[in-house]
Amino acid sequence: MNILSIDIGGSSIKATVLDPDGKMLQDFIKVKTPNPAEPGKVLEAIQQLTRDFHDYEKVSVGFPGFVKKGIVYTAPNLGTELWTKVNLNKLISDILNKPVRIVNDADLHGLGVVSEKGLELVITLGTGFGTALLLNGNLLPHLELAHLPVRKKKTYDDFVGDRGLLDAGIDKWNNRIKDLIGHLKTVFNYDHLYIGGGNADKINFKLDENITLIKNKDGIKGGARLWQLDDDIFMKSHTVA
Repeated sequence: MNILSIDIGGSSIKATVLDPDGKMLQDFIKVKTPNPAEPGKVLEAIQQLTRDFHDYEKVSVGFPGFVKKGIVYTAPNLGTELWTKVNLNKLISDILNKPVRIVNDADLHGLGVVSEKGLELVITLGTGFGTALLLNGNLLPHLELAHLPVRKKKTYDDFVGDRGLLDAGIDKWNNRIKDLIGHLKTVFNYDHLYIGGGNADKINFKLDENITLIKNKDGIKGGARLWQLDDDIFMKSHTVA
């Protein structure tokens, strides 16, 4: 069964159709993320984006925030106040009339790029800072490292995301990324680190041999692997007021 894979980002929403092995069957296209990114406007953008996609039976979605069993709890780069406790799984399933699975966008990227060997960490440098951790190809509980404080009132989202890049400039931002990688190496002792997102190509220093830069197109392929995971991760076990 083919899968429609959607990546919701702070600046754009991207989509393609994949076969069960993750091969792209249609061109990768995108539209701008609405501003403000209210749920209704995002759903309209998804409808516009996917109107010419027909040959698929399932839907995978990457969302820039904390999502549990289809329910959004945080959306720091879209507006948490707009998204808290929104049942995005149901909303997208209703407009596309297909079964849907939703995870954090960095988790989706991780599923698309990892080798499935050892402890692998994926970070995304874009509007904000995304992270995913996988062990032998299996998603571990999602860690919102973006919310950790760095200095004063700044979080990693502020420090290395778009705001941090604009504030610090390219050279100082790269020094921040060097420090970040050092901290991640110490904390996780990962076997491999993957760096993606729209700002990954702005890294201007030599990376360790076990660090790989990835493209957004590679990450969206995780939409196929999402449907190979255990159903219990996605089944709703509680109600949301």
